[in-house]
Amino acid sequence: MVWKKIGKVILFPHIAIMIILIPIATVLLVGSMVFVSTESVIAYISYVLAAYTLTVWCFKIPYLIKFFKIFKDENKYARRWQDDTRLRVNVSLYGSFIWNALYGIFQLWLGFYHHTFWFCSLGGYYICLAIMRFFLVRHTRKYAPGEKMQTELVKYRACGIVFLVMNLALAMIIFFMVYWNRTFEHHMITAIAMAAYSFTALITAIVNVIKYRKYNSPIYSASKTITLAAALVSMLTLESTMLTTFSDGTMTATTQNWMLGATGGAISVLIVSTAIYMIVIGTKKLKELKTEVNNG
Repeated sequence: MVWKKIGKVILFPHIAIMIILIPIATVLLVGSMVFVSTESVIAYISYVLAAYTLTVWCFKIPYLIKFFKIFKDENKYARRWQDDTRLRVNVSLYGSFIWNALYGIFQLWLGFYHHTFWFCSLGGYYICLAIMRFFLVRHTRKYAPGEKMQTELVKYRACGIVFLVMNLALAMIIFFMVYWNRTFEHHMITAIAMAAYSFTALITAIVNVIKYRKYNSPIYSASKTITLAAALVSMLTLESTMLTTFSDGTMTATTQNWMLGATGGAISVLIVSTAIYMIVIGTKKLKELKTEVNNG
């Protein structure tokens, strides 16, 4: 019985202890990788502690799923967030707009301060994203999806036009990466974190593009397409970071440039194709809507 109680305490510690373990294990693991030899005693302790922390949290997953399910069903704010698609889209658009605007302005300032088109092109790209999101959130804040279909189609088509303009900034980013070898180099831990974020953002963006089509709202579709475009460019930045950070000298600079150029070109073509699709579909549906109104 004593051993059973000890095992239960070790494998199922109090939630407060589990929460405290996360920052301690993270700091020790990162510190041992960055500042200490990977074969030192501190490193081994950090590995064991990180493995233990991950294990106890995995054991807790069924309880966490049950807790959040009950919370979602019983909490009125959680239920509203789950049921109100318009609220989720508005929060997403507001948050993304503020982030893109601030980051774009910062990049433009760096461009003017350092007198380089590299930062200006990055700033222009993120400013374009911010403009489109502001363009959309002004509509979703006032109207429900489908309430002003003609206005939604006009804004949907306008986003396609902005995509074409935004592609010029993207082309400049690709040019600087390939021709002037302007790539990103980070610490290994930072690069891995960027990879986790970029892949999560891309998968989420793809799922949302498919998921939000069922609402038959051009505004919602445009907002998720913008997120997908941003995720694709994040993947391009990630590729540049990985090639630079984990380079062991076996791959030549020419090969790296070809890889970046191919990926950047594919993303650029995809964004242009998306822009043309939005413009064509938006124009076509506007004509159909106008015909229905005239016949009615």
